[in-house]
Amino acid sequence: MEVSATTKYVRMSPIKARYMASEIRGLSVAEALRITSFNAMKAAAEIGKTLQSAVANAASNEGVSADKLFVKDAYVDGGPSLKRSRPRARGSASPIRKRTSHITVVVSDRK
Repeated sequence: MEVSATTKYVRMSPIKARYMASEIRGLSVAEALRITSFNAMKAAAEIGKTLQSAVANAASNEGVSADKLFVKDAYVDGGPSLKRSRPRARGSASPIRKRTSHITVVVSDRK
């Protein structure tokens, strides 16, 4: 049984968030929550919230306790970019892309 949770339009670069997603992949839920709660990265807080949501979905929809679950998959996809511009020399402008991310965490029980 697999249960997932998705957080969309998170205002951070997907490249930076993918590092934290790879850190918790394959761990038990308790260990993954410990890693995300004590890490200083902004991505750790957002992935921790998504993980807690997936655990709550498993508890309410499937009736599975959190100590039986592990993180089967955690991945970060790119969302839409906010396009801005920065003034440059001689009246020109440079584009700035403020990237967003879609975070998905899948938890499963060990069968």
